[in-house]
Amino acid sequence: MPDRPPLGKRPSSNDKRLSPPPVKRRQQSTTTNKAVANFFTPTSKKEPDKMWWCIVNKSLLVGRYSPSAASQSTKALKGGQKIAAFDLDSTLITSASGKVFGRDATDWKWWHSSVPGSLRDLHEDGYMLAVVSNQGGISLRGDPKTVKSDQKRLADFKGKVSAVLTQLDLPISVYAATGRDQYRKPRTGMWQELLEDHDLENADAVDLQNSFFVGDAGGRAAVAGGASKDHSCVDRDFAANVGLAFRTPEEHFLQEDPRPFAREFDPTNFLQEGAVKSTSASQTSFTKSDAAEIVLFCGSPGAGKSSFYWRYLEPLGYARVNQDILKTRDKCIKTAVVLLQEGNSVVVDNTNADPDTRSSWTALASKLKVPIRCVHFTAPAKVCEHNDTVRALNLSPETNPEKRTILPKLAFTGFASRYRKPSLDEGFREIIEMDFKFEGSEEQKKMWGRYWV
Repeated sequence: MPDRPPLGKRPSSNDKRLSPPPVKRRQQSTTTNKAVANFFTPTSKKEPDKMWWCIVNKSLLVGRYSPSAASQSTKALKGGQKIAAFDLDSTLITSASGKVFGRDATDWKWWHSSVPGSLRDLHEDGYMLAVVSNQGGISLRGDPKTVKSDQKRLADFKGKVSAVLTQLDLPISVYAATGRDQYRKPRTGMWQELLEDHDLENADAVDLQNSFFVGDAGGRAAVAGGASKDHSCVDRDFAANVGLAFRTPEEHFLQEDPRPFAREFDPTNFLQEGAVKSTSASQTSFTKSDAAEIVLFCGSPGAGKSSFYWRYLEPLGYARVNQDILKTRDKCIKTAVVLLQEGNSVVVDNTNADPDTRSSWTALASKLKVPIRCVHFTAPAKVCEHNDTVRALNLSPETNPEKRTILPKLAFTGFASRYRKPSLDEGFREIIEMDFKFEGSEEQKKMWGRYWV
């Protein structure tokens, strides 16, 4: 592949691979006389391609449009670089067909007729322009089972973006997150990549106070007889994570007044409120039984079960069985039997969502004549998803000692569908309710308090 075009610091070829958009798949809304003339121009005399692409970490698609010289001039900058960043779909453009997602590279139109002029005005005012977009429908990993459809989606996206930016003919960088990783909004990986590409990593290199981000996912409520509810709040949350002012397309392009919005879960508020204290125990009040026993955890993925074990029960000498490690419940039970017969107390660190699953363990306790207690982790679903993402995207011995990856949404919805609150009638000697409360250093608290999902 060709070398990456200059975007500031150049990464190593191992990390980023260049790919100009396929010529045969490039589609624009119209075919101009200039394009026809260029087709018959000898290769040695053709203008270089203005649109370049590269891939970062098999997940982030980065594009750069370099315009004609006439469009390069901007006002002289004073202070840091001002950045105007935009989401793509339902912000700069929308489908011409009226479908939620465009059918192909040609199925697009401007979100509003004022969009091109507004972007040109920002460019002339010294703003760096960037598109920062989640594109989960694109795969860059080359799965043999879906290679043809993946290639078409990628070609359609490149062709559409190339057509949009060609009409503008302004210098614009494009960042498209295709995976569920650090690049996906509201996480800030795309922003960090933008800063690195343009040598803006120093603290004073960007004028954050006068920079902003525009996106349609602002968490807005529906309006009776009017606008529908936003599908999420990730654009507003992304701007908050970066420290940018946030505007919706209606506010920025049409100068409409802001609409009310709400977040399903706000980690900052959660921390400020001090979380909810446990109703029957605190994390530090757990005491070890005199005899060997079974301690059964019950709670959603991400509810804090494993952290609780490593912080409080492992130091007390409790052994741990975990189905993620042992793979089957039968292996967990066999391992627990050996440990209990050797006189060890055992923690069953699984979700144990329903009475049927828990009955395997209460039956074992009865058979071996050992007591069994249940620790019930009560963290709400959104807190659990947040915890899971923070853990997976911040690999460190403190936050993720087992190097776990992000769980699929099904892990949380599946638990919710099977969950039944544990009861003493199931055979437990005691049930300890354990609400989630953040514990960690100030640095970890700052990290946890950002928007991650």
